[in-house]
Amino acid sequence: MGGLSMDEAFVQAPEHRPKPSITEADGIPVIDLSPLLDGGEAAVDALAAEVGRASREWGFFVVTRHGVPPGAVARAAEAQRAFFALPPERKAAVARSEAAPMGYYASEHTKNVRDWKEVFDLVPNQPSPPPADGDLVFDNKWPDDIPGFREAIEEYGEAVEELAFKLLELIARSLGLRPDRLHGFFKDDQTTFIRLNHYPPCPSPDLALGVGRHKDAGALTVLYQDDVGGLDVRRRSDGEWVRVRPVPHSFIINVGDIIQVWSNDRYESAEHRVAVNVEKERFSIPFFFNPASSTMVEPLEELVSEGSPARYNPYNWGDFFSTRKNSNFKKLDVENVQITHFRKN
Repeated sequence: MGGLSMDEAFVQAPEHRPKPSITEADGIPVIDLSPLLDGGEAAVDALAAEVGRASREWGFFVVTRHGVPPGAVARAAEAQRAFFALPPERKAAVARSEAAPMGYYASEHTKNVRDWKEVFDLVPNQPSPPPADGDLVFDNKWPDDIPGFREAIEEYGEAVEELAFKLLELIARSLGLRPDRLHGFFKDDQTTFIRLNHYPPCPSPDLALGVGRHKDAGALTVLYQDDVGGLDVRRRSDGEWVRVRPVPHSFIINVGDIIQVWSNDRYESAEHRVAVNVEKERFSIPFFFNPASSTMVEPLEELVSEGSPARYNPYNWGDFFSTRKNSNFKKLDVENVQITHFRKN
């Protein structure tokens, strides 16, 4: 299932291998977003404060009553399962490449160790301008033999993008900014993409990970996961890995590195990983909400002062994103680019 065969490329260093048992996370914020639909200004402000607290203390949270139609989620999950059930040669027909990174792939690396998974990447919004020479090409490769696949994924992407903008407003409010302060970064040529993840059963779940430890590089990640479980987060209080229990009809929201930089370290992105198991396959759909490639990422001027100077040098998101995307295709001799490389001394 999934066509993966265990070899040394998947083996984590001893200090990064999952333990035989793991504690279920306790106290993860579960936030009901219904005040966005039917609450007044005070209720929305209270909600923003809740989101701010979760972003500060955990770097991620769970949202319920979020407004994404259950039918849209179900149709996307069904389309995802249908795609990964295709034979290898049919999936290879829509394989991604280094120059055109949308499509199918089964050899991704995290921290220079191969992940036990196969993925299918798509963009919910096709960029309008033609790419310049050397730029990444964000064209979707749609499988033409799964009825309704494209419609299901596009419907899902549109609904989740709407949720992502609402979350962006709550984060802006929580930082004392006007609600639409961050919207301009996402208006044109955004680099948001959807990933369909499939984690097949693994014969050596004590040695391999579905995704190695990492932090998300973008602004926000909106994650759908099935009921199998396997998402682990590093608890800030003691540095231990804890398992995030799936909550029905919810999304997990990860604060990404860009929010950490924009907030000048008021909020911190969460380190997380994905464990696999020997019996069950697992599916998830992260929606990586990323700004335009031309965005210069740096602490927001409203959050910088003499008493709280900027902690990061500016960096170009398009260059950062391209470097991270390209590194997925091969094992590097050095650490991949991180926001710590732009931290001021």
